[in-house]
Amino acid sequence: MTGNLLWPEYSAPADIAAIEAVPLAARGLPASTYALLVRAATTWPGRTATTVLPEAARWREPEQRTFAGLLGDVHRYANLLHEIGVRRRNAVALISPNTADLVPATLAAQLAGIAAPLNGGLSREHLAQLLRRSGARVIVTAGPELSVATWETAHALAQDGQVDALLVLRPTGATGPAPDLPNLPGVRVGYLAELAAGQDSSAFLGEPPRAEDLAALFPTGGTTGAPKLAAHPHAVEVADAWMLAANSLLEDHDTLFAALPLFHVNALVVTLLAPLFKGQTVVWAGPLGYRDLPLYGEFWKIVEHHRISTMSAVPTVYAVLAQCPVDADISSLRFAMVGAAPLPAAVRERFEAHTGVTLVEGYGLTEATCASARSFPDVPRPGSVGQRLPYQRMKTIRVREDGTWEDLQPGHTGVLAISGPTVFSGYVTGQDEHGHVLDGLGKLVDGWLDTGDLARLDADGFVYLAGRAKDLIIRGGHNIDPALIEDSLLTHPAVTAAGAVGRPDPHAGEVPVAYVTLAAGSAVSEQELCDWARHQVPETAAAPKTVTVLDALPLTDLGKPYKPALRADATRRELTEALAGLPGVLDVDAEVDDGSVIVVVRTSGDADEPAVKAVLDRYAIRWRLAGAS
Repeated sequence: MTGNLLWPEYSAPADIAAIEAVPLAARGLPASTYALLVRAATTWPGRTATTVLPEAARWREPEQRTFAGLLGDVHRYANLLHEIGVRRRNAVALISPNTADLVPATLAAQLAGIAAPLNGGLSREHLAQLLRRSGARVIVTAGPELSVATWETAHALAQDGQVDALLVLRPTGATGPAPDLPNLPGVRVGYLAELAAGQDSSAFLGEPPRAEDLAALFPTGGTTGAPKLAAHPHAVEVADAWMLAANSLLEDHDTLFAALPLFHVNALVVTLLAPLFKGQTVVWAGPLGYRDLPLYGEFWKIVEHHRISTMSAVPTVYAVLAQCPVDADISSLRFAMVGAAPLPAAVRERFEAHTGVTLVEGYGLTEATCASARSFPDVPRPGSVGQRLPYQRMKTIRVREDGTWEDLQPGHTGVLAISGPTVFSGYVTGQDEHGHVLDGLGKLVDGWLDTGDLARLDADGFVYLAGRAKDLIIRGGHNIDPALIEDSLLTHPAVTAAGAVGRPDPHAGEVPVAYVTLAAGSAVSEQELCDWARHQVPETAAAPKTVTVLDALPLTDLGKPYKPALRADATRRELTEALAGLPGVLDVDAEVDDGSVIVVVRTSGDADEPAVKAVLDRYAIRWRLAGAS
């Protein structure tokens, strides 16, 4: 494939027209993630592909793989999976924090079958549901050295009869004998690297995947308590990875830093697949990733040592880094990517002023593979999360009462819809003799994906988000289904109705809070309900910060729950508390404008407006100041 076809100039917003003048099919993209890896290993066999840190405190003791070595391990692991019985339509669950062997294991699962990366922090019951939905009978799991909790969960799932094989991962750089593993009747249990040691590393012995074959099943948040798995064919993952790799700001010898967990699509697409296109090295943090607190004390030294060019993280990470003294030469860090949650203006300003590094926002969702919009560090568009990526189409719509769509003109706020080569195939709803049964579940209409996000588009294809039409709560980049909280509260005998929403938070972007109504005569307190929910929800991050008792939950004219009113109330309460004590602040209100919440702060003439604005800019919210009436 010719370089100019594969790598058009893509450094400014105006470049998108020239890029799209060439059909995507003419660019000669690899057919699968496996073909992408083979291309990298053939082109740069001796170049370092991955540098994985054992943990922040031991960052000078990494485990490295060349591109050729990575391909060899992928062959070994995929051949083991094939020997066990994994075929093209079989899912392989991966439940582990990041470790050196998880990278090739993930690619091997996509080669031999279908990767199903799952969050080991979910409850055992939730993971069991996802396993049944995916059909996975083989689990690649963290061992007892790497994560005791994850190992115990995987072991329990195997004891319950849901698993045929447990392939166990050790920590990065593990030395000495591995702990003995238990014998489980009917279940193959062993360390992945040991079991695969004798497998052929030169080729895959099974059928390689085609572009239309499924590569991965990714859990995604929804508006019901039932787990959803979004199906990604190989072609959509490769296309999205290329759209990111085509960024002319990054060169072949650049180095990326990765610390998001591999059960997150950002980690897979942005920091694993995209770098394969240009043979870029990726430095992976230890198993705790950005949750490893010592990492922040060492971070700038790591950037200097490895000459990190860019990184990808959520806003909370940059909020912390903005407070860490820059004690090293970080001139190699040209820009930093941010997404997965709204970016507060104050976080951007503090990080960029502190480091001199530009934050480049992006936008995406699992149902569109990962990324759908990107910003340009040299061409800022304040308020925008970026321009649509090449070959992806965007429009805003109004969803009528009967469910049909009305297209809106550019500049008008509506629900954002996306079409193009990165839109997923649907959610897994079952399995039959042909494999996984997929359904758009109302999110796909004539090839267009209803993102559930409110936005407006300008004439250049830049996206300006205006809140969410969907109810999903995003806490520090982690998706929380409000139904998990609502269902937990509804198990309390005094609760008659429940609604959970995100409350703005200066650190996590938003945190979950809940509102309930109670049966007549009930004397349960709000704190008791909070404690109840904390013990009932299937994941710690979903435990509501507060539970507020109302006489009635807000409804639409048609009698449906009206979440924007709850979000407005939660926002008003948070900002009232945050602004308390500032001179001249008379009151705080929150209005709903076409589904989006706007904070209105009424001030008197003696108000310290810079101080008020400084507080408001800590949050990813829309706001305005109003004088006293």
